[in-house]
Amino acid sequence: MNASTSKINSSARIGSALGWTVIWVFLLVIVVLIVYPVIFTLFGSFKTNFELLNSTNLLPSKWQWKNYFDAWKMANFAQYTWNSLFISVASTVMNIVICSMGAYALARRAFPGRKLIMFILAATMFVTIGAITFRPLYDMMRAVHMHTTLWSVVLIFVGTHLSFDIFLLERFVRAIPKDLDEAATIDGSGFFGIYWRIILPLLAPGLGVVGLFTFREAWNQYVLPLIFTMTHPEMRPLTVGVISLKYSANAAAEWPLMMAGSMLSILPILIVYFLTNKSFISGMTSGSVKG
Repeated sequence: MNASTSKINSSARIGSALGWTVIWVFLLVIVVLIVYPVIFTLFGSFKTNFELLNSTNLLPSKWQWKNYFDAWKMANFAQYTWNSLFISVASTVMNIVICSMGAYALARRAFPGRKLIMFILAATMFVTIGAITFRPLYDMMRAVHMHTTLWSVVLIFVGTHLSFDIFLLERFVRAIPKDLDEAATIDGSGFFGIYWRIILPLLAPGLGVVGLFTFREAWNQYVLPLIFTMTHPEMRPLTVGVISLKYSANAAAEWPLMMAGSMLSILPILIVYFLTNKSFISGMTSGSVKG
C-alpha cells in the first residue's frame, strides 16, 4: 500500500514538474518573440545601413550615435512629438471625463433605456474602426470644417473607444458603496456634486488604468492620423512622421535612421508607464477584486 502511494505521489510530482516546465518554456518563447524585435531595433539603430543589411552580428561594430541626431533633425521630431502629445493628452482627458460621467450615470441611475445602452456597449466593445468607415468619417469632419485640425483625430479616436472604458468604469462605480451617496445627499450634494466629490476621487485606480490604456493607444495610432494629415505634413504625429526617415534624399532605404526614429518615438510612452506603474497595477488589482 505504501509502495503504491509512493509511486502515485512520485508520478504526480513528475507530472506537475513537467507541466510547469511546459508553461515556463511557452512563456519564455512569448517573451523572446516580444522582446527580440525591440532589442534588434535598438542595436540596429546604432549601425550603418551597410552593416545592418550585410552583417549577422546583433551588436554594431561601431556605435553610430549620429543616427539619432540625424533622425531628430530630418524628421522634424520636435513638431511631431508635440502633435503626438496633443493627440494623446487630449484623447486621454476627454475619454476619462466622458467615460467616468457615463459610468456614474449608468451605475447610479435607473432610467428607461439603461439596459439597452449597456447591451449596446457590450455588443460594440470589440468593434474597431474598419477601412470602410474612414471615408464617411473624413466627410463628416470636412462638413464641420475640422478635417484640417488634430481635433478630428481626437474626436474620432475617443468616440470609437468609449464602449469598453465606460463598461469597465461602470464596474468600478458599482463597487463603491451607495451609503456614501446617501451621506453626501444628506449633506446637500446634488447628483453632480456626488460625482465630483465622492465618486471621482474613489475612481482613481480605474481612471489610472483607463488613462494609461487610452494614452498608449492614442500614441500608437497610425492609419487614422495618416489619413487626416496626408495634405498637412506639419500635423503628423511621430508614428506617421517616422516613416519619412525610411528613404534618404537619394531614394536609398535608410533603415538605421528609421529604427532610431522608432526608438525615439517609444520613449515617451515608456516614461509614462514607469511613472504610472504603481497606480496602473493597483487599478488592475482593484478591478480584478471588485469586479
